[in-house]
Amino acid sequence: MIGLQRVKDLIYEIRAYVDVRNLREKETLVNDPMALHMIYKGNPGTGKTTVARIVGKLFKELNILPKGHLVEVERADLVGEYIGHTAIKAREQVKKALGGVLFIDEAYSLARGGEKDFGKEAVDSLIKAMEDHRDNLILILSGYKDEMDYFLRSNPGIRSRFPIQLEFPDYTTAELLAIAEVMISSRQYILSSEAKLALRNFLLDQEKVGHQHRGNARMVRNIVEKAIRRQAVRIINVHEKQKISRDALMILEAQDVMEGCQQVVDVRA
Repeated sequence: MIGLQRVKDLIYEIRAYVDVRNLREKETLVNDPMALHMIYKGNPGTGKTTVARIVGKLFKELNILPKGHLVEVERADLVGEYIGHTAIKAREQVKKALGGVLFIDEAYSLARGGEKDFGKEAVDSLIKAMEDHRDNLILILSGYKDEMDYFLRSNPGIRSRFPIQLEFPDYTTAELLAIAEVMISSRQYILSSEAKLALRNFLLDQEKVGHQHRGNARMVRNIVEKAIRRQAVRIINVHEKQKISRDALMILEAQDVMEGCQQVVDVRA
């Protein structure tokens, strides 16, 4: 993955920690119980869900989890509509995630309704599941940084149970351009020099705006997918029934990329 150096450093730290624990166990040295539940903070498109999937696979390889799969849920999957319903829904999601990772997106929404909201019951159910399935379940809470900080302040018991907190920074323009090139290359397309310049200028403008929800890698993916569709329309209209060359099928021009960029602007507006 491009960027995310702090995240990579912490994942390496966790792996080293587990390896050393195993070595200490062989030497009959004392090991404290592992607490690997995590909190991810960052804007959309910064890689939180992708990293959670990788963490699940890593923990399976390290024999921390037997399956390592990811179950992604949000408030609606955990919070019921009447008394007693929430505990049932929460248990169902926990059951699906046993042996792997339960990833709760926008976890701060569980604290929005105050004391009488069923979100609090969902949090209590999750805390119980963490205790009941200590060796068979990893919980990852995810969301915007400010909202997650508020959520943790409102529930000190949650903070103490999630010792690992990762902040996912917004990608720089250079990183977003590199991500775009990886996406394009993996699909066997090529950016013309003019298209690369057009994309770079658009990303620089987005960085200057500094919009909290600018989308990061998700925004880049949307631009790439739209550009590919516009390229298809362009070459079909230009060539009609003529033979289309291999190069023509692969090259994305500036006009294709700008169509993708404009779609991002239109959606946001």
